[in-house]
Amino acid sequence: MSHTVITTTSTTTSTADGRFCNIAYARSFQGLLKIGQVVILLIAFLCVHCEWVYAHSAFRYFEVVTAWFLVVFFFFFLMYLFRLQSKITCINWTLTEFLHYAVGGILVFIASIVVAVKSHGNSSLIAGSVFGFMATFLIAISIWTSYKVTCGSQPTGAAV
Repeated sequence: MSHTVITTTSTTTSTADGRFCNIAYARSFQGLLKIGQVVILLIAFLCVHCEWVYAHSAFRYFEVVTAWFLVVFFFFFLMYLFRLQSKITCINWTLTEFLHYAVGGILVFIASIVVAVKSHGNSSLIAGSVFGFMATFLIAISIWTSYKVTCGSQPTGAAV
């Protein structure tokens, strides 16, 4: 008669200094990428918002999209900075972040195209559109890195 023994281990990670803030994350590639996204989205939002000549609904769409994802990406940055993802374990944060980046990348790209088409040579609107495209590029980098973490490297052939 054979017996199967199942052993489970639980590990808890904490910092050596006991602080609740992860300063190393702010200096990491992912942290700097999120800071860059927030700053560029803020600049894009301000470029379009400060233009008082045009009150077109397409520009309001750009403002809503950039402001929303600016807040969401700042929330993700704070979440990782203060290690909240380890305290709220009922949510798959990696997948949630990946989906927000995918939706955000598409919507910011569409909004940037709309503002570029409707700018009519206005320099602040063109600058907002350019910063929107730059934010789209940074979001695409985040999608790629988040995809690599979410899906990992899949085996491509049969192992011998």
